[in-house]
Amino acid sequence: MSENEGKRKQGSGLAIGLALGVCYGIIFDNLAIGLCIGVALGVGIDNYYNRKNDKEQ
Repeated sequence: MSENEGKRKQGSGLAIGLALGVCYGIIFDNLAIGLCIGVALGVGIDNYYNRKNDKEQ
């Protein structure tokens, strides 16, 4: 098995959060707020997975 198998790349949570934020912004016709919410969600997702991986090591 590969050493990096099962590890997430840094920034993938940010990409997910931005995608959700853009969708939210388009739905509610306020793209700027959607992007801000997406960045906040993305940073939270990345932080969650980074802490989870640190505890497993």
